[in-house]
Amino acid sequence: MADTPTEPLANGQDTLPAVGVISQYVKDLSFENPNAPAVFQWQGQPQIDVNFNIGNEQVGEEVFEVSLKINVVAKTEDKIAFQVELLYAALFGIRNVPEDQMAPILLAQGPAMLFPFARRVLADAVRDGGFPPLMLDPIDFGALFMEQAELAAQQAAAEGAEGNA
Repeated sequence: MADTPTEPLANGQDTLPAVGVISQYVKDLSFENPNAPAVFQWQGQPQIDVNFNIGNEQVGEEVFEVSLKINVVAKTEDKIAFQVELLYAALFGIRNVPEDQMAPILLAQGPAMLFPFARRVLADAVRDGGFPPLMLDPIDFGALFMEQAELAAQQAAAEGAEGNA
């Protein structure tokens, strides 16, 4: 039988790329309801401001932590109804992936896998704080990654053009 890429090498290691979630967890969670109990008498819907950041770091050989930080502030006029901050993370095992393909995994696919779980944690925290559950709209991390990559390429081209002028 001919050797195929799916057969292990002589040393027992596979040559196929592999990505898997080892563990996922809440790294930090903070909920603040600074104007309770008065907030429950306020009229009108609060304005919801959502910010998120993606982080990653290598924590071992072939092991990376991907984190999704979500900060939500709900305000009515100039008063805060509630604020919740979540840092949700996962350990990913990544093997035999070319270096040029790591960024899409760590900055797009990983966060996309984490988001539904982080969204549920946020919804539960807001509900447990006495408010209706906050259901964040889905986020297209792949499109955001491509947008950031295009911006970086444009900036690099502009800097190169300035250096040659």
